[in-house]
Amino acid sequence: MKLIILASILGACAAAVLPGYVAPQYRPYYQARPRAALERNAAILRSVSDVNEQGYYYAYDTENGIQAEETGVESNGIQARGGYSYTGDDGQVYSVRYIADVNGFQPQGAHLPTPPPLPEAIAKALQENARDEANGIFDDGSYRAGKYDLGVFGAGTYTTPRYIAPYRQRY
Repeated sequence: MKLIILASILGACAAAVLPGYVAPQYRPYYQARPRAALERNAAILRSVSDVNEQGYYYAYDTENGIQAEETGVESNGIQARGGYSYTGDDGQVYSVRYIADVNGFQPQGAHLPTPPPLPEAIAKALQENARDEANGIFDDGSYRAGKYDLGVFGAGTYTTPRYIAPYRQRY
């Protein structure tokens, strides 16, 4: 019992010496950003909100240049489309238009990164796979030695060998 009390006193003393922890979301970062003073006290210039049985709509503008709007309907989940724009720290206005539906959030904007082009070898392989499937050749990706005896065209006509149970000895 004395050991537990001693350990808790030592732990409390050690904790008192450590500097206070401030969670990252509460750390002040406004001083490092030039537009921070505008954003901190920005007034809302326009705010529109409408919700009814057919769906919803909202829009707002602030005096620091932030604008947003969205329209949504309930159909196979929520389907929404809208956009927003803001002025970045570099003074450039960034705009994003988006659709959010069963396919996920799909943003579009000139500043957003785009995926690299599809390599030629992969595009060719996808075309060959589509052509094989159109001709009735299906490949499940598993390896069977007999499957490749006739080449690629034998893949569609291959039948799985009959299962033969192992010999069992009676004791």
